[in-house]
Amino acid sequence: MSTSPAPRMLDVTALKALGHPLRVQLLDLLASYGEQTASGLAARLGESSGSTSYHLRQLAKHGLVEEVEGHGSKRERWWRRPAGGFQVSMEAAEHNPAARILVHSVARQIEQRRAAALADFLDHGMEALPEEWLDSSVLNTINLQLDAQQLQDISVRTMEFLTKIADEYRGAGGADARPIQLHFNAFPLIDPAAGPTPDSER
Repeated sequence: MSTSPAPRMLDVTALKALGHPLRVQLLDLLASYGEQTASGLAARLGESSGSTSYHLRQLAKHGLVEEVEGHGSKRERWWRRPAGGFQVSMEAAEHNPAARILVHSVARQIEQRRAAALADFLDHGMEALPEEWLDSSVLNTINLQLDAQQLQDISVRTMEFLTKIADEYRGAGGADARPIQLHFNAFPLIDPAAGPTPDSER
């Protein structure tokens, strides 16, 4: 059983490297489909291989992607996401307005990619996937009333639990394995009708 390293918390410098939307797409494709070449990624995205190659090199400077050693050639290098993944933290921009905008932009791009993947599943899953894959999928929402500490407790325990389960299956896919994404969101709902919260008034 392989155990994933703890997620890397991105600092402002690394976040700046993700400021270009294409770089977020590249990271998403490498996470979903594994090792790829710049030309393979370009074909998926409808971009030139020169463009994807440039952006992969920029991501590599900040350790967000890495070249696969012993795979490929000088003309056709293979790239992958480092093990462990990363997290975007609002704490990195708590006292820096410019960095706060950057964090919001990167987090928004990541969430847009997630939403697009879910939309593709909803729009095309019935036609594209065998019945057993549809039966094995689930879209679930749980509504609770929590304070901030309780939400943090659920978030930490859920991620620990999911990571433990995912590590049991990492690298164990068979011949019919498909790329799979697991989305579990936990967040306080923002109700415009409720007015400002005490924290927002300070």
